[in-house]
Amino acid sequence: MLKVVKIGGNIVDNPEKLDKFLKDFAALKGDKILVHGGGKIATHISKALGIETQMINGRRVTDGETLKVVTMVYAGLVNKTIVSKLQYIGCNSVGLSGADGKFIVSKRRASTPIDYGFVGDPVVEKFGASTAKTLMNAGFTVVVAPITYDDADGSLLNTNADTVAQTVAVGMASLCDVELVYCFEKQGVLMDVNNDDSVIPEITVEKFAELKSQGIVADGMLPKLENAFKAIGSGVKSVVICSAENILKPGYGGTILLK
Repeated sequence: MLKVVKIGGNIVDNPEKLDKFLKDFAALKGDKILVHGGGKIATHISKALGIETQMINGRRVTDGETLKVVTMVYAGLVNKTIVSKLQYIGCNSVGLSGADGKFIVSKRRASTPIDYGFVGDPVVEKFGASTAKTLMNAGFTVVVAPITYDDADGSLLNTNADTVAQTVAVGMASLCDVELVYCFEKQGVLMDVNNDDSVIPEITVEKFAELKSQGIVADGMLPKLENAFKAIGSGVKSVVICSAENILKPGYGGTILLK
């Protein structure tokens, strides 16, 4: 089974935690694809450049200047840092943005009801599964940055990394069985964000709606769960949200998403 693993920004911007995670990720058996974020690094660099960061419902608003920053950070600094670290520990890797090999084509999101700027929603039907398959067959582990492109005009678009992971998982599911694993700094989806032991072991669609209405699930967890359930409904065999420290643990611990 192909594992599509998404690693969150709070791990990416912590060198020690990132090194530990990448060693564990490299030890995973079988085919695997890594999708990364890097939002905190982008926010830090934006601030240093005097560019204000605006977030709505856990998603970054991307104006023209912000697009330049996130492209440099995600597809450049973060992606190549991860690739180089994987190479060092013996995991032969290649980094891709959505534009490389026509990997992830997106359509710029409509400006209503909320104008997110240069933000793309992937077109799953145009996903470049053959690009990933060719690279994996050649022995490479693919590392994906959350920068996609619009094939109508060739423009780059910022895309939520959780959405990119879901797109990769769904797109690859046409070729093989796929497991999608969202890794971040918490043990799973929590009933109480201040209590790391309050992991919710299973969440159904109905339970998600309930948690959302109660405000227990909010901010950045919203797009993660929305993408998780979309993946389950589109052919992905299983989706887990867990701690990056548990990637080698049987079953991963954490929260399992159910139909």
